[in-house]
Amino acid sequence: MPKKPGTNPKGEFAFFNVFYEDGSQRSNRRVPSELLGGLDGDEPVRAFLREQDREIAEKGGRAPLEIKSIERVGAKKK
Repeated sequence: MPKKPGTNPKGEFAFFNVFYEDGSQRSNRRVPSELLGGLDGDEPVRAFLREQDREIAEKGGRAPLEIKSIERVGAKKK
């Protein structure tokens, strides 16, 4: 059954592109909005993504990749 328009909460998640030390990239990684803002900047987002990567790598039997940089999707570049 289709949802009514406007019932999907907006702003619940922010999306980030993640760049790794080996040159690979993962696009549109979803991060809860409550981690954004504040004095710590992107550090809570980086920790969240690092933990996600650790869990994914553990399930796949691989070592997690080291994050080189992250950028918010749709943000203007400085």
